[in-house]
Amino acid sequence: MFYFLTIFLITSVNVNSMSIVNPGPKYPPTKGEVWPKPQHETTELTYYTFDPSNFKVKVTNNTCNTLTSAIERYSYIVRSLKPQRDQRPISRTERRQRALQAQTLKLGVLQELQVQLTEPCEDYPHLEMDEKYRLSVSAVSILSSSSVWGILRGLETFAQKFYISDDMNELRINTSVVEDFPEYAHRGLLLDTGRHYISVSNILLTLDAMAMNKMNVFHWHIVDDQSFPYQSEKFPDLSLYGAYHSSMVYTKDNIAQIVEYARLRGIRVLPEFDVPGHTRSWGNAYPNILTPCYRGNEVVGLGPMNPIRNITYKMIRDLFHEVQTRFPDKYLHIGGDEVEMLCWRSNPEIREYLQENGLKVEELHALFMQNTIPLLADGSKIVVWQEVFDEDVPLTSDTLVQVWKNDWVGEMVKVLEAGHRVLFSSAWYLDHLGAEWPTLYVSDPRDMVRDATGNDTLTAGVIGGEACMWGEMVDDRNVISRVWPRASAVAERLWSAPKSSQHRRYYFEMSPQPEVYRRMEEHVCRMNRRGIAAQPASGPGFCLV
Repeated sequence: MFYFLTIFLITSVNVNSMSIVNPGPKYPPTKGEVWPKPQHETTELTYYTFDPSNFKVKVTNNTCNTLTSAIERYSYIVRSLKPQRDQRPISRTERRQRALQAQTLKLGVLQELQVQLTEPCEDYPHLEMDEKYRLSVSAVSILSSSSVWGILRGLETFAQKFYISDDMNELRINTSVVEDFPEYAHRGLLLDTGRHYISVSNILLTLDAMAMNKMNVFHWHIVDDQSFPYQSEKFPDLSLYGAYHSSMVYTKDNIAQIVEYARLRGIRVLPEFDVPGHTRSWGNAYPNILTPCYRGNEVVGLGPMNPIRNITYKMIRDLFHEVQTRFPDKYLHIGGDEVEMLCWRSNPEIREYLQENGLKVEELHALFMQNTIPLLADGSKIVVWQEVFDEDVPLTSDTLVQVWKNDWVGEMVKVLEAGHRVLFSSAWYLDHLGAEWPTLYVSDPRDMVRDATGNDTLTAGVIGGEACMWGEMVDDRNVISRVWPRASAVAERLWSAPKSSQHRRYYFEMSPQPEVYRRMEEHVCRMNRRGIAAQPASGPGFCLV
């Protein structure tokens, strides 16, 4: 009897712990669902089919080259969606069900999209631009917005709502109404081209992917210690001696192309030239602006910019003025992070300066930033990494402080209480390769601040955030698949973050809902169809590209 019971118990345990695998995708993709999720959307089961020969787009109000270019682009995208007939046999019952569905739910053929831009176009996207839009899908669909940037976001939504029927014979779009706007004004992606050079073609492809995900800031970390690919007219030796190779530079024309490509997609280009650290590549051509680092009486290398030499500031001023003529955005990111203070402390010239002026080496960083900020062109605004704020550098109220270190909740609260605005990145470092998209998806910076303070007013100062793709482990061969779809998770969190009525404690919600996984599956396939090699999101599945 004991023997029988023992066998029975063992068998039961094995049965209960079995992993049952069913054929098919782990998360079947949705059809015609939008990413990032709109703020308000009503979708019916009824649908229209798409026939490119019987469809037109009509602009009924204001227009401009940004709008006409977008209409041409999205018309091509939709017309490129072609059903691919499935040759697998289907049962008579399923065939009858499909025919009945078509009789009861099909309303006809999509005839027209009317685009109603009620205000004149703005030339360049900017912080806190209006991106609201309303889309009504019916036989004659209407997309309306008071801003060309809202129209761009609405066109992306319109394109994403098309899907291929189950029998693979028709392109469909469901009857629906969307009223949409972003939760955060600054929705960015940082791309580092200083550690590995990223080709112009891949930067343009990145901008296409950003537009698909309604991201609106391309934070271009263009140079770093390892290389200086920015080709300057005032200081040509910087890239001549600082770039990895003469072919691995960004010319004036390259930059103009990238800025215009981004503008047409409603994306700001925010250049970053990090000072005084992360500048070793500058020293290949101009070693005198950097600090010799000593071990005892021996120079062992060059470190951060030399903060006590006038030539350092003259070069920064002249270079930054040139940079600001090439990038039209009012904001310039001047870095300020990870300065090697030990090098400054080791340098006899700097030690003497500190002693004469009664300064500590930590105060030298603050002094450097105070001297640098006024060198920018008139009307400039700056973005800095959090260390600049931490060292009590006087900052104007319109300075954006980018939080990236640990203890990010406490840091955000300190920045906000000091009257500055926050960009959040700490939980969204894409170079942390173990961070899959569900982990990135659940972090909401305003929720964090609200949880810590109970102050809803304070949260308004968190104006957005950025996913950061640092370049140590990515180059042209893998950068697209490393960024996407993980950055898509950040994009949805920044566009359609939960409202206070849906507030959840972010650190308890460790995984998105199943519906989000299914929408992500559809979105990954959508990106791949448009030429963006996004990696599989959540396990087994397939895409028809």
